[in-house]
Amino acid sequence: MAKDKIDILLIEDEPDLGEVFLRYLRYKGFTVLWESTAEGGWENFQRVSVKLLIIDIQLPDGSGFDLAQRMIASNPGQPVFFLTALHERNSRLKGLSLGAVDYIAKPFDMDEILLKIRNLLKVASVSDKDALLQVELQIGNLRLNMERFTLDNGLQQVQKLTVREAELLHFLILHKNMLVSKKDLLLQFWGNTDFFNGKSLEVFISRLRKLLQMDRKVHIESIYGAGYILHEHS
Repeated sequence: MAKDKIDILLIEDEPDLGEVFLRYLRYKGFTVLWESTAEGGWENFQRVSVKLLIIDIQLPDGSGFDLAQRMIASNPGQPVFFLTALHERNSRLKGLSLGAVDYIAKPFDMDEILLKIRNLLKVASVSDKDALLQVELQIGNLRLNMERFTLDNGLQQVQKLTVREAELLHFLILHKNMLVSKKDLLLQFWGNTDFFNGKSLEVFISRLRKLLQMDRKVHIESIYGAGYILHEHS
């Protein structure tokens, strides 16, 4: 039986924040479920199809990191935002290394997180694609499909991408053989150029390099202090 579809599953144990966040997102037009425990979040995740997970990393019955890892293993490519009151560098880098699209420290600005959500769902939703977004792009022997978030080489090798990996690769393909500045990528996909977002970008570039190994004629070059070039060799 097909699952019900929702925009956001919010897993946040602070009652006041959870209630306010839920009301705000629904007021802005999103379909949202709110759970306050890891167990409740997992049960709902199995029951519905979710475009975006927003998870507090400190839940009363478990780690938000462990929950997200379990969910991503169940649905590869699942977009996740982490919420946290922790500001330690290692904690933030751990969240990003799990494949989180963003890591948001409390207290946060509602309008800022709304913009992040809208930007992600604009790319993730097949029914609400940007008119300029090409569904399928090719570079070398590789084909990127933005509906299924897959990369294949035409030889029955198909790799599943996260939403952010697909976004970045799509952007780089559109600017292939050109220098794309690190600053432009950070502003385009993260909204600012802070240290942790820079580290997140580096993680995603490293993942893309591994994915692109399916075609030796395609690779990403790092230009120190400047940015990246996606090369396509004939």
